[in-house]
Amino acid sequence: MTIRRAGEHGLLVETGTTAVAHRLDALLRAERPREVEEIVPGQETVLVVAPGADHDRLAARLVTLLDAASAPPAGRYEEAAEVVEIPVVYDGADLQAVAELTGLTAREVAERHAASEFVAGWLGFAPGFAYLVGLDPRLHVPRLETPRTSVPPGSVAIAGPYSAVYPSASPGGWRLLGRTDLRVWDVAADPPARLAPGTRVRFVP
Repeated sequence: MTIRRAGEHGLLVETGTTAVAHRLDALLRAERPREVEEIVPGQETVLVVAPGADHDRLAARLVTLLDAASAPPAGRYEEAAEVVEIPVVYDGADLQAVAELTGLTAREVAERHAASEFVAGWLGFAPGFAYLVGLDPRLHVPRLETPRTSVPPGSVAIAGPYSAVYPSASPGGWRLLGRTDLRVWDVAADPPARLAPGTRVRFVP
């Protein structure tokens, strides 16, 4: 675990694990230093943007918070994490192809996906697009060789070890298992992203 300078105004904390990144992100938001302008969690990192701050002093504070995030009381943070249930209709365009790739039936693919215990790891690719970790290993399949030019919003998809819900219409190469009416990105909401890093996610058929 290290802390590096990132440009003129940022510090990049390399946490080593996604769980520690989530806990550090939560601690920073709960005890946000006045000079911190932006906090951006990643897969195993947290970027802290603080223009005009004393970065040596901020780094020392981050070391303290990182120590706390690395050794939390057993289960305390994970048990407190919000659970979002996402209703899904498993009728996606790639459901049968995933079944053939995995040697399962389409129904078994849907059942295994719904039984997976997901956590929103980080956001990227598009506003509100949460990379959900925890997918059943049997469902790890590659992206499409040729991405679609447009994927409908609300599409529930998988690629590699991840699942996701497309927040808006966009190009995409993930394999579509189904669809949901739950909005995971709403600019009028506060916060606009429904699935913040650390959120536990359960898909309900």
